[in-house]
Amino acid sequence: MSQQSFSDMEYSLRKRTTKREDFLVIMDEIIPWEKWVELIKPHYFSGKRDRPPKGIEKMLRMYLLQCWFALSDEGVEDAIYDSYAFRKFMGINFLEEQVPDATTLLHFRRMMEESKIGEQLFRAINYVIEQSGYLMRGGTIVDATIINAPCSTKNAEKWRDPEMHQTKKGNEWRFGMKCHAGVDAGSGLVHTIEVTAANVHDINVAADLIREDDEVVYGDSGYLGIEKREEIQMDEHLSAIEYRINRWPGKLPKVSDNAIDWDHYIENRKSSTRCKVEHLFHIIKNLFGYSKAVYRGLSKNLNRLHILCASANLLVLARAGRRLRQA
Repeated sequence: MSQQSFSDMEYSLRKRTTKREDFLVIMDEIIPWEKWVELIKPHYFSGKRDRPPKGIEKMLRMYLLQCWFALSDEGVEDAIYDSYAFRKFMGINFLEEQVPDATTLLHFRRMMEESKIGEQLFRAINYVIEQSGYLMRGGTIVDATIINAPCSTKNAEKWRDPEMHQTKKGNEWRFGMKCHAGVDAGSGLVHTIEVTAANVHDINVAADLIREDDEVVYGDSGYLGIEKREEIQMDEHLSAIEYRINRWPGKLPKVSDNAIDWDHYIENRKSSTRCKVEHLFHIIKNLFGYSKAVYRGLSKNLNRLHILCASANLLVLARAGRRLRQA
């Protein structure tokens, strides 16, 4: 802000800050704003018609608030007016300007989705992370999680989202999509994201989550038999990878009380590495509140997931005290 407002002076006397404000301060410091703005600029509105467009960085900040806190277009506009932490993150001084309205955010969000800018930001930040030495190579953890979608037909079209599907997990039927993630086995940072309907088996997408230089792949028991699949055997690189897949616990051989249970020990070592992917899903679903799909269609939700995964990688690095190398 150009000058300190009365609200800033009043809030500076607080005894403590909220977790929300601490989170926004962390993200504000670690996000490479200039790089992200440059990626969006070729797709942004020219401003030759209608009213002049808002600044790219300001709209990007508003869009990120919507993604991080699972808010609607109108909800994030109201939240910025209501929350000091949001207003501070946006850099808005009400003496000089007002919050962009919900319609302006709607147009910006659609531009992000149609141009697939979420994927560009995700790949750009992963490139910077790799150049900074934090993204390791040689091993990948593959896993998938179901993200529910509204299953009701009480809408104008009287039908569910045709790109979503139902599947049975355990004794429960779920309707929605499946998020498939490839996570670096060394750092726990996500490097690849794919989405499918919920009824697509995890193993069908596994080959798309493996990097060209991976030598080891970890996965849960849902990926058993992956080395026998045709797309794996027909590929020279994929067929040479060592697949360390967890076996079903109930099918492990039993040993006597005096013997060392090497099978359980090996499975525990696999799980200790594979569990890193669960931290990603925890951030996406619990911290960012993306436990339910908010849009119709897989493409829009994939764009949102790319933004959230890029943010999750940055958050993990920030919490570990890492700093990105500036180009």
